[in-house]
Amino acid sequence: MKTVAEDVKEVFLSYKNIPVKSVEKLPQSGGDRIYFRIKSNDGSYIATYNHNIKENDTFLKFSEHFKNCDVPVPEILKVNEEGTIYIQQDFGDDSLLSNLELHGHTPFIYSLFQKSLKKLAWLQIEGHKDLNYEWCITSKEFGKQAIISDLLYFKYYFLDTLKIPYDKEALIDDFEALGTYLARVEHKYFMFRDFQSRNIMVKNKEVYFIDYQGGMHGALQYDVASLLWQAKAELPDEWKTGLLVYYMDCVEEILKQPIDRIRFVSQYNGYVLIRLLQVLGAYGFRGLFERKAHFLTSIPLALKNMKWFLENKKTGIVLPEFERVLALTVEDEIVHRFEPLQATGTTPLVVKVNSFSYKIGGIPKDTSENGGGFVFDCRGILNPGRFEEFKAFNGRDKSVKDFLEQQTKMQDFLNNVFNLVDISVEDYIKRGFSSLMVSFGCTGGCHRSVYAADALVRHLRNKFNVKIELNHIEQKITETNPKING
Repeated sequence: MKTVAEDVKEVFLSYKNIPVKSVEKLPQSGGDRIYFRIKSNDGSYIATYNHNIKENDTFLKFSEHFKNCDVPVPEILKVNEEGTIYIQQDFGDDSLLSNLELHGHTPFIYSLFQKSLKKLAWLQIEGHKDLNYEWCITSKEFGKQAIISDLLYFKYYFLDTLKIPYDKEALIDDFEALGTYLARVEHKYFMFRDFQSRNIMVKNKEVYFIDYQGGMHGALQYDVASLLWQAKAELPDEWKTGLLVYYMDCVEEILKQPIDRIRFVSQYNGYVLIRLLQVLGAYGFRGLFERKAHFLTSIPLALKNMKWFLENKKTGIVLPEFERVLALTVEDEIVHRFEPLQATGTTPLVVKVNSFSYKIGGIPKDTSENGGGFVFDCRGILNPGRFEEFKAFNGRDKSVKDFLEQQTKMQDFLNNVFNLVDISVEDYIKRGFSSLMVSFGCTGGCHRSVYAADALVRHLRNKFNVKIELNHIEQKITETNPKING
C-alpha cells in the first residue's frame, strides 16, 4: 500500500527529476488538506494533498490570477493529473502569528501588520479586476444570505448548546436586519474570507498569503476584522485603531479617492461582530460536536474577545433581542464553563500512561491503592507492523506516525479516548485524588500503543497541565512529565 507521502514524491519527481532528501508531513490545519515539505538538492517545496478537487481547482485558478496581479501568493509548480496533489513555492514556517508569539507587540510586529494590510488592500482591489467569481467554491458573494448563514452557524453550533432562552422570531428578525445593513456596503471587492495571522507567512521580513481558496466577492471590512480581531493575536485596542486607519489610507491610495470613513468604521464594527460569531460557531462545531480539544480550549478567549467588543464598540444598528442574548453569552459563568480545570503545584494527581503488548506482557497492573483506570485496545487500528518498512521502527518514528495519521482511523479513536479520560481527570483534580492509570495495548506494544500513549500525554499536559508518568513498557522507556511535540 502506497502512502500519500510516496504519491507526493512521485508528483515532485515528475516536476523535477532530482534526488529528494526528505518528504516531511506538516501539522494539519482545520480542513482536510494534508501538507508536506519536500527537501531536495535545490531547496524546499510545499506539496498539498486534498481529495476535494473543486477546492484545489479554486486555489490553483486564484493563485494564477493573483500572481499576475503582483499579489504575494505562492507560485504553483506542478499539479498531478487527478488534481489531488499540487507542488507550490515554499515560504517557510514563520507566520505572522508565530512572529507575534515570539516577539510580542513590538514595533517590528506592528510593521508586519502594516505590510499585511497594505498587501491585503492591493489583493482585494487589484485582484478583483477581471477575476472570475464562477471559480468560487460555494457562494460567489458574501451578501445578505451568507451573512445570515454565519449568524445561524453561530446559533446552531454555539448559542443553542448554552440553552439560553430567547425569542426565536425576534432573533431571526434581528439577523435579517443586520444582514440587510451589512450587505449594503459601498466598497465590495475580493474578500479573502479567512485572513488571519496564521495564513500570512513571513520570509525575509516580507509577507506572503496562503489559504485564500475560500474567497468570494464581498466587503473590504470583513478581512480587516478577521486579522485585527483574531482572538489568539490579542492585539491592543490602540493597535486595532491605528491599523484600521492605516488600512483606510491604503484603500484610498489604491482607489485614488476618499472613502466615507465614519460609515466605513460603523460597518467594519458590524463585520467584526459577524467574524467573532463565525469563529465561535466554528469552535462550537469543531469542539462541542467533533470534540476536538484544541477548539474547546479556544472558546474562553473568543468569548472574552466578544465581551470586550460588546462593551466598547457600536455597530450602528439597534438589535434588541440579539444584543440581549449576546450579553448573556459572554457572562463570566458562561466563560468559566469552557475553561478547563488546571492542575496546580499542589494538585496531588499523577496520571500514569502506559503502552504495552497483549502478546508479551499483557495488561499492566495498577499498583495504586484503589487500582482500576482505563485500558484501551488499539488492535482495531491497522497495524504498521504488518508492513516490512515499519517493522524496525516504533510509534515515535516519523514514518510510523505519518502512516497512522494518514492511513488509519487513529485520530477518531483518540478523540473518543480523550473524551472519556478527560471526565476522570477533571473529576480527580477536583476531588484531590492522587492516581489514575491509562494503558494502551496492541499486539507488540511497539507502534499503535506507543503513538496513542504519547498523544494522550500531549493532550493532558496541554489541557490540564497535570503531572504525568509515561512508561513505554516494550520500549523500556520511562519518562516523568515528558514534553512530547506534535
